[in-house]
Formats: sequence, C-alpha cells, structure tokens
Amino acid sequence: MTIDAHQHFWHFDPVRDSWITDDMAIIRRDFLPADLEPILAQNGIDGCVAVQASQSEAETIFLVRMAQTYDIIKGVVGWVDLQSAQLPERLQHLSHYKEIKGYRHIAQSEPDDFLARPAVVAGIRQLANFGLTYDILIHPTQLKAALHLVRAVPDVSFVIDHLAKPYIKKREISRWSNFIAEIAKNKNVSCKLSGMVTEGDWQDWSKKDFFPYMDVIFENFGPDRIMFGSDWPVCLVAANYTQVKTLVDEYVSDWGEEVRAKVFGVNAVSFYNLPQY
Repeated sequence: MTIDAHQHFWHFDPVRDSWITDDMAIIRRDFLPADLEPILAQNGIDGCVAVQASQSEAETIFLVRMAQTYDIIKGVVGWVDLQSAQLPERLQHLSHYKEIKGYRHIAQSEPDDFLARPAVVAGIRQLANFGLTYDILIHPTQLKAALHLVRAVPDVSFVIDHLAKPYIKKREISRWSNFIAEIAKNKNVSCKLSGMVTEGDWQDWSKKDFFPYMDVIFENFGPDRIMFGSDWPVCLVAANYTQVKTLVDEYVSDWGEEVRAKVFGVNAVSFYNLPQY
C-alpha cells in the first residue's frame, strides 16, 4: 500500500488560519478529502495520514470524522494540550477514536526551548501509555530541544516533519546536518521527506536544490526510518502534488524498488500502525 504520510484538510477560516499569509493566497480556501481523492488516484497513492493544522481538540475530531467518512484517510495525527493537568483523562477519552495514531503541536511557532520544557516532555511521555506517536514540527534553531526530547522519551516513536525545515533557499546545511546526525542516532526517531519545496525558492527551484538535504537524511536515518509526505495543500504555494511526489520518486529510484516501497508506504504503515486495506 502506498501512503502519503503528511497532508492537511481544512475549512478555511481567515482568523484561525492567519498563518496563511498574502503570498500564500493560493491556499486560502477549503481543502477537503473530495479534493484530494482524484489527486491521489492520479499519482498512484492508496491513502494518506491527515495531520492537524490548528491547535484544538475540535481540529482532532474534525479529522477523525473525515477519516470515518473517506477511505483514503488511513490515520490521523491530532492535537491535544500536552501541558494540561487533565492530559491523562483527555488521552483516555480520545483513545476511543482508533483513527488517531499520534499527536502534534505546532512547536515551530513556540520558543526554541519549547520541546525541552519539563511539562512538555512529561506530556509527550504519556503518549507511550496509549501506543501513540509524536510528530516534531520545528525550525533548525529548535533542533537542540528536539534532541533533548527524543533522548528523554525513548518509549515514544517520533517523526521529524519536513526534515526540520532546513534553510534550503539559503543553501545552509552544516549546522542542520550535524543535529540531524545526532537525532538520528536515537532509533525511536524517523523522518518525513516532506515540506521541502516550501523551504526552497518558491518561484525558481530545481530538484538539485533538495538532493543534498535528502542525502543527509538517507545517510543518517537509513531506508527503514524515512517516509514520503506531500504536505498538500501547503505545497501548492511552490509546486503541485505530482511535482512533489516526482521529486522524492526520482531521488529514491536510485536506491531500488525495495527502498522505494518502504519510503512510499511500508514505513508509514509500520510507524503509524495503519490498517492495511
């Protein structure tokens, strides 16, 4: 089964979705499963993982309802208040929704030390009690805190979204790659080949801009801890779905069909414990 391990749905709300700036106007509208279905079919993708885009339990339930309605959605990465005193009760309540495979917080919008804060680490540690994963969404300046987190919580499976958003447009790689190497030493951490085109030059990128960064990911994580994600519809500010998939497909093709199968499905199914139908 081929899987897109990272995409989003929303009914556009100009207040809630104020992160969608004027230069991203192309995604200032609704994006729902019915929009994605034909695109996945055209690109040979069987299903996807829907990831939260706003910080509320209402967002989590919205994604769950979508997953219950549309077969293409194989799992949900939701949001819950990881620092709440009621976190155990909330996780217990939400555990009734088998569609939820893990959680994420938009840590990229928080101070650099956020993921290393004791209350956050303690909250994420509780995910292990429910067999849940955690998606790490950060900028490179937050990699130090992420390294602390994954070391402190070895019982939770983590995945780094969007390669931790390296500064591809500026062609900066060394400091980012050093931290990636350290994080990858922790076997409970995987990485998504996602969100790359939006870190490059939106109007003038080429596949060669991204290959050095993918080299670092493959060198450190290896083929068993890497998964493809489109980051649709956010990717549309820089590239269409087929361009994003082709970018990863062309790179992975040199590794052979077995590795391609892992990156485009096997690893995501295993990591998120997705239903295989």
